[in-house]
Amino acid sequence: MSGHTPFSELTKHFSPERLAKIEAETNRLLQEMTLQELREALHIQQGELGEILGIKQAAVSRMERRNDILLSTLRKAVEAMGGELIITARFPNMEVCLNNG
Repeated sequence: MSGHTPFSELTKHFSPERLAKIEAETNRLLQEMTLQELREALHIQQGELGEILGIKQAAVSRMERRNDILLSTLRKAVEAMGGELIITARFPNMEVCLNNG
């Protein structure tokens, strides 16, 4: 790996506070993904997801670009990728997990 420095080498002299901030930001970014970013992080191609959902690759592409998506569509996509959609409403004094039952 000529010319490349491992990340661990770059960060070995960072203070514990700086490392904690980096970890917190990494976790925040992982918690906030678009549907496309999630699919890519799971190494699933649009065509593969389309096959599972019974739609064409182009329809997956359109779905990923939408600013507004039905919860039922989002739930199907997440489940097709092997996940479970959980919706949480946050209030100043509590959190409530909403279900569709």
